[in-house]
Amino acid sequence: MSDDQPDRKRSGFKDKTRLAAARERLLDAVEPHDRTATVGLSSADGRALAESVEAARDVPHYPRAAMDGYAVRAADTFGASDRSPEVLRRVGEAGEVETVPPDGAVRVHTGSELPDGADGVVMIEQTDEREAPGASDGASAEVTRDVEVFDAVAEGENVAPVGEDVAAGQHLYDAGHRLRPSDLGLLKSVGIESVAVRERPSVAVVPTGEELVQSDPDPGEVIETNGLTVSRYVERWGGSATYRDVVTDDAEALRVAIQRDLTEDVVVTTGGSSVGERDLLPEVVADLGEIVFHGVALKPGHPVAAGVIEGTPIVMLPGYPVACIVNAVQFLRPLLKYVGGLPDEPFPTTEARLDRKIRSEPGIRTFARVEVEADGDKRVATPTRASGSGVLSSVALADGWVVVPEGREGIPAGETVAVQDWEWSA
Repeated sequence: MSDDQPDRKRSGFKDKTRLAAARERLLDAVEPHDRTATVGLSSADGRALAESVEAARDVPHYPRAAMDGYAVRAADTFGASDRSPEVLRRVGEAGEVETVPPDGAVRVHTGSELPDGADGVVMIEQTDEREAPGASDGASAEVTRDVEVFDAVAEGENVAPVGEDVAAGQHLYDAGHRLRPSDLGLLKSVGIESVAVRERPSVAVVPTGEELVQSDPDPGEVIETNGLTVSRYVERWGGSATYRDVVTDDAEALRVAIQRDLTEDVVVTTGGSSVGERDLLPEVVADLGEIVFHGVALKPGHPVAAGVIEGTPIVMLPGYPVACIVNAVQFLRPLLKYVGGLPDEPFPTTEARLDRKIRSEPGIRTFARVEVEADGDKRVATPTRASGSGVLSSVALADGWVVVPEGREGIPAGETVAVQDWEWSA
């Protein structure tokens, strides 16, 4: 145990570390990994780019029609109006005609390649196609048609030029950018089929507690849920989780389990992080390495701890399900983002009027679970429970939580609050 850490078994948690300071200590104690991999676009969603990306080709790579209508020489339409339309000769469809002759018009659709000579597109609604005079005299099997143009177009009007969307060599993304589905579509459009990305941080999730079982609990036994929940959050937050079997409350068994997983980027445990007789994890971690913090001024879940062993961060989450989730969001999520090189993007929030008071202690950051309902064009937030860190349904059925900062002693009813959507998966 480090010299600046009090003996929790004797003193409890009289002196708790502020949340921001605890998170800063944890991130300062570890280093991001530098492993990369090249993956196809279909596997790149949500990954962090390992290097910057430039466009390999122009998009579009040919001049194309931006509207349905007729490709024309713009000068041939000058002076056209409803009262005095310009009459052009239709010379075919896009793809059939290489060049638009003077006073000619080629039928095009949105995205069609413009034939040579064309420098504008007249929208279909500004035209009227009709049989040309004398076209049915039997001299030719092909009927000639004219196109009346009721509105002039300027050079380049309704035309997407080469590189209008993206120019070859254009800078698209910096290293560290988290790829989204829209990014993958853009990359494919510019001729990129694979990208270099940061490898997902590997995370061992180790549930602990002699009372935990996977099914059919007897009296005194509890279904293991924390390890499952946390391992799924790891995957959402950009990591690769290994969900381990339950480890009982035995110092040697815990030591073996932690040492087994020191090859992972992160080890996260659930349960056994407080100061009771069976809360052995902080002592085991202290013996093997260093405790970064133990006890944080937040609610629910102040008995959270973190340490480092041989360069591997160990996050020790409380065993109560709500406390476990709160601390996973506050510590494990930013740690995974940092280690994996992903941006730690803020959660989206929704403004709502609080319909009941939220109570909190000064000096403690409180995460109050709320349900949100519509009230006309506004929203109302109703606290689900002010306490009960073991009541999983209170967080699983909530729409988010309201964060009460350390400097406030609760929030009164009627105040507009920001409801944080912490389940957002980015």
